Amino acid sequence: MKTILFTFLAGTAMTFGTAASAQTVFVHEPTIPVVVGRPNNILFDLRVTPTRDGERMTSVTVDFPQQDLPYIEAVRIFYTGTTSMLGSRTASSGLAHGMTEYGGGQRVFDHPAYAVLLAQDTKVAAKRKRSVTLNFDQRLFPWANYFYISLSVADNTPLTFKFTPRVTKVAFDGGRFAQLDHNHKADGHRAAVSVRTAGDDGVHSYRIPGLATTPAGTLLGVYDVRNQNNIDLQEDVQVGLSRSTDGGRTWEPMRRIMDMTSYGSLPHSQNGVGDPSILVDHLRGRVWVMALWNHGFGGGRGWWTSRNNAMTPEEQTGQVLLVHSDNDGRTWSQPENITAQIKDPSWHLILQGPGRGIVMQDSTLVFPIQWTDSTHMPFASVVWSRDNGRTWTIGAPAFRNTTEAQVVELEPGVLMLNMRRNGGDSRAICVTRDMGRTWEEHPTSRKALPEPVCMASLIKVPAAGNVLGKDILLFSNPDTTKTRARITIKASLDNGLTWLPENELLLDEEPGWGYSCLTMIDPETVGILYESSVAQMAFQAVPLRDIVKKED
Repeated sequence: MKTILFTFLAGTAMTFGTAASAQTVFVHEPTIPVVVGRPNNILFDLRVTPTRDGERMTSVTVDFPQQDLPYIEAVRIFYTGTTSMLGSRTASSGLAHGMTEYGGGQRVFDHPAYAVLLAQDTKVAAKRKRSVTLNFDQRLFPWANYFYISLSVADNTPLTFKFTPRVTKVAFDGGRFAQLDHNHKADGHRAAVSVRTAGDDGVHSYRIPGLATTPAGTLLGVYDVRNQNNIDLQEDVQVGLSRSTDGGRTWEPMRRIMDMTSYGSLPHSQNGVGDPSILVDHLRGRVWVMALWNHGFGGGRGWWTSRNNAMTPEEQTGQVLLVHSDNDGRTWSQPENITAQIKDPSWHLILQGPGRGIVMQDSTLVFPIQWTDSTHMPFASVVWSRDNGRTWTIGAPAFRNTTEAQVVELEPGVLMLNMRRNGGDSRAICVTRDMGRTWEEHPTSRKALPEPVCMASLIKVPAAGNVLGKDILLFSNPDTTKTRARITIKASLDNGLTWLPENELLLDEEPGWGYSCLTMIDPETVGILYESSVAQMAFQAVPLRDIVKKED
């Protein structure tokens, strides 16, 4: 053991003693959003290994284009020792646990337990400083060392704005400048709003986004309010709603619009309701939200403990509830239970595909749906109503072993169902021309849209409703088969037959919980509410032309 240690130290000393060449700093720039108003956002992750004993890093210079300066409140550099703060890099076991427990909601990036503030400049905007040099004196650990550069931006930053900074210099003791290896570069950092994240209103976690735009232009975001932990139903969960009347820049205080905790005498954790799906009926001015209620399951996860050969809540089988609003989401009706209309008694569990539903051109209301049959095999389909939600009809199974789905109307009377495929690495896609009585698999099914088995979003944007004047399908999900990372928006201009690489935009490449929901804010701008690496419910506004770059 002593011989091995001596050899290691001797080898290290030899490495330190050959420092004639320039030091190399590896600059990793992840594509992640910059949250407006947040004290710290990661821009660059720097990795450096010392070339001699006692080496010190003394400054970092970051350059900004002129258009960035009015919105910059502060630039900072933190030393994070021998571990990166990025989940995709070398996060410590503590950080890795936090990322799993809170998704993107952890707030420890500037906590002294994990990061040491070395230097900051809070006068960038006032001085219009295009080049910011942060001076400090940090002795390097004799192994890999990590730093990150942080940006704080103003609340008035336009949501469609993109910051494009660049690390230009890193200095070491004695005035030596490092050789920079920009081994991973982002195409800028887009602004985002943290609509909900861990700890807001005393809540542990927010999950499962749905998003829609009302005829008045109001954005309505729905989600699970998971009070005690991040666990799926059954648990202490209600459906929350956030409302924005200014395109997503600001959001009103959260409303709990579905809360079943007063039912019966059971603890709150045995009356959870969640996994919401929102539908805006622009023809009648009504907004619907559908959600799953689990009552008295003994604390078990509803997916497995919901009973078959049962229909009522007291029989411990999941219940499908509907609420509606007729005043632009300000107030909501009492829940209506439609389980008896759509559930086969032999099934274990039935629930909506979370995200959003649609109104067809003939005014039919349609929600995606999913269920587990008597053998626990899951299937996705649709439920629909032609009498303004009074009665509902369920379709036949679209595809085996599929769950969380989204639906669009490709052309009058033709529905496309885009489904999470639990046994595969890409989305299953089916089409129906008879309201789900029969289905046919789409040519792109199980091929075109990679996924790590996760919820996704799909919306149809008619030509009359967007600046490009073309019918467009927009799709978002974690664009990888490996993990829930790389949240990407994609566009198809031929009803989903092709998804060109030129027509996609990466928003967040770091890992998170990965669910997302899309809406059009206005004819020029796409809105997305998603479980990001920077907030449990992050909202971004993206110019449509930044996604669709090839129109023919």
